[in-house]
Amino acid sequence: MRIFDPHIHMTSRTTDDYEAMYAAGVRAVVEPSFWLGQPRTSVDSFTDYFDALLGWEPYRAAQFGIQHRCTIALNPKEANDPRCAAVLDVLPRYLAKDRVVAVGEIGYDSMTPEEDEALARQLALAVEFELPVLVHTPHRDKAVGTRRTLDVVRESGIPPERVLVDHLNELTVGLVADSGCWMGFSVYPDTKMSEDRMVRILQEHGTGRKLVNSAADWGRSDPLKTRKTADAMLAGGFDDDAVDEVMWRNPVAFYGQSGRLDLEEVKPDDTALFAGNSIRRGGE
Repeated sequence: MRIFDPHIHMTSRTTDDYEAMYAAGVRAVVEPSFWLGQPRTSVDSFTDYFDALLGWEPYRAAQFGIQHRCTIALNPKEANDPRCAAVLDVLPRYLAKDRVVAVGEIGYDSMTPEEDEALARQLALAVEFELPVLVHTPHRDKAVGTRRTLDVVRESGIPPERVLVDHLNELTVGLVADSGCWMGFSVYPDTKMSEDRMVRILQEHGTGRKLVNSAADWGRSDPLKTRKTADAMLAGGFDDDAVDEVMWRNPVAFYGQSGRLDLEEVKPDDTALFAGNSIRRGGE
């Protein structure tokens, strides 16, 4: 089984997670830029983070045989902090990088005017750079936020097939399906989606344009939820081809629209260094 986790925050995970993910069949990941939990106080803190997503984290993933790509954006939560507004001005130099396969995460957190402006500007950047977009839907008032998101997407002029609307559930999947956008689902231990709920959605709505992710980050989450969902699909009556469509071919098709998705097999090299550093510790 081959798995592509299209939304996982590996900056927050350990090397043990990478090792377990590879053993579970994960061969590629996309890491969206997001809120790190601790408020950032300057644009420089974002650029250091973006640089790590483009450098250190792909190196770390490669040591375990996993291809790593990222999406870059000012996330909606921090779009409300005036100290972070100038991040929008530095995005163009990052969106030109080869490892950036989409603009994201963008969207809504509290649906404020500041979030409106950040979303509109970043959709315009996606059009300018001919990149897909990864859209975060709010944790509160999700149906309202999803409708508002789809309205803004339509107004932006970006083709819906270049938009992935994430963190969906039973109440919002139909809205996004009707829009022509791709549908993303985050499977968590206690919140968002479970494996069984995800299988029921796939049984009702089909496997087309659906992406399943673990969205694993610094909170209570599980980087193996993609594999667990794949196993639940098989137990629920889906065949190997349907699992491959959801877990591999769909994310490849969506992010492949960037023209930057090279999924050549990665061969780990434990002697490799990044900027003179190694994941090996303790004098090995």
